Amino acid sequence: MAQEFKLKDLTSVDLKPGQKQEAEVEGVEGGKVLLLNMNGEIHATGPKCTHFGAPLVKGVFSGDGRLTCPWHGACFSVATGEVEDAPALDPIATFEVAQRDGGVYIKGDESALKASRGKLNIACTPSGPEKLVVIGGGSGTIGAVEGLRGGGFTGPITVLTIEPYQPIDRTKLSKALLADVSKVAWRSEDFYASAGITFVTDEAASVDFSAKSVATKSGATYDYTKLVLATGGVPRWLPLPGLREGELKNVFVLRSVPHVQAILQAVGEGKGKKAVVIGSSFIGMEVANCLAGKGCDVSVIGMESQPMERVLGVQIGKAVRGLLEKNGVKFYMGASVDKATASSSDASAVGAVHLKDGTALEADLVIEGVGVRPATDYLRDNPAVTLEKDSSVATDEGFAVPGVDGVFAVGDIATYPYHGPGGGGKPTRIEHWNVAQNAGRGVAAAINGKLPPGKKGKPFIPVFWSALGSQLRYCGNTVGGYDDVVVQGELEKPSWAAFYCNGDDVVAVASMMKDPVMVQCAELMRQGRMPKKSEIVGGVDVLEVGLPGEIVM
Repeated sequence: MAQEFKLKDLTSVDLKPGQKQEAEVEGVEGGKVLLLNMNGEIHATGPKCTHFGAPLVKGVFSGDGRLTCPWHGACFSVATGEVEDAPALDPIATFEVAQRDGGVYIKGDESALKASRGKLNIACTPSGPEKLVVIGGGSGTIGAVEGLRGGGFTGPITVLTIEPYQPIDRTKLSKALLADVSKVAWRSEDFYASAGITFVTDEAASVDFSAKSVATKSGATYDYTKLVLATGGVPRWLPLPGLREGELKNVFVLRSVPHVQAILQAVGEGKGKKAVVIGSSFIGMEVANCLAGKGCDVSVIGMESQPMERVLGVQIGKAVRGLLEKNGVKFYMGASVDKATASSSDASAVGAVHLKDGTALEADLVIEGVGVRPATDYLRDNPAVTLEKDSSVATDEGFAVPGVDGVFAVGDIATYPYHGPGGGGKPTRIEHWNVAQNAGRGVAAAINGKLPPGKKGKPFIPVFWSALGSQLRYCGNTVGGYDDVVVQGELEKPSWAAFYCNGDDVVAVASMMKDPVMVQCAELMRQGRMPKKSEIVGGVDVLEVGLPGEIVM
């Protein structure tokens, strides 16, 4: 029930358009709200991001009423509190504001005030002719089904997934090695049941696009009017002796909760266990950092000259490597793996990883972080869909699959035209958690008829983050390549921002300890207002660049 509360020590709200401030609430222990001036009108919202609790007063507020978290790019509508961009699922609370009698008051629900968040209510008893089937249970699925229900879709929703649990925050698997479903699940099973969303543990075997039906390996068939393909990726195994799937115990890939459970069982108490991580990209680096924190003796093998060189470049890769080396991680870069051999004490378990230069690294466990392939086996040889060379599915900018009615593809399996800076509509496949969820939200908006005028898809800029001794933030994409990196700050601290440039265009930005530089740049990119390389070199501060509301992507 709505109540009125007085804001402490405020006689009026003195904010210019685009400004924001936190205010304490009298009579509510720890109670705070965020006040914002949007086009001359004062709004009040919860002060914390509903994803990880980041202080939104330090976030980015744009002229079209978008409030973006300073950490991970979650975005909310100031007017309604609704989620605009991933990775947040719940809205922020909103409150009425009144200024009278020398005081400032808000009106709203006390529980929302205390929780500093709104509540997504998508309870539904399914009805009507529309039937949605989603194949896959990851980030794209979350964005699609919650976006659909939140946008008014009332038809039955069936999710077919090989994972025997509700959708999880997969980012926590590699960053924190969490193995308890209750700690990584986004929602309870009851939440989805009340929304009329049915999860079925099964695997798609084939799709009949003309008959609009999905057949599963258990022999079941599911009819649809709309279909979302969101099957994600399958971890790759190295085709080398001792490193192929199932050859030796304690050799792992990492994609699901059972993978983490098996890794933790092999680690045990951790102290002194020798862990070899093959692969120096994001999964490998995150796992290495986490295992080092558990007391393991960790070695990373990479083919590049520096970790994550393909995405971040040599200079930034070297800086990130230094952070992990401070945590005790050893690196073997520019190296090629030859094989793994069994332990002298257990012929069924791994004992060492051998490099082609003859180096042998003792190993109690091995994690292969060598990438994923699109999980599209159920679409092979289907006459209605031609897979790309990497086995992904080509889509338009709204993630619709051309040539088949009512079908969309999102996440790791989708190759879509990228229109961010430097993209030029080039077909691109991006394996980011936020991209998958935002694509799912865009599909939901398309099905619900709520896309921006004249748009086939919902505009967004790719964002990801990584736990690498310090939090790395990244926005944009280098699909068209980059020829220079402009670094501001000090790499050693670390406190820096790196601007990836193709000619005079800034196409991507990475940062550490420079919040909210990354999310400010993502918003500038979305609006087509990102400063040029020459401006950055000339001293332009991206945090000082204004954010009006027009979108030109």
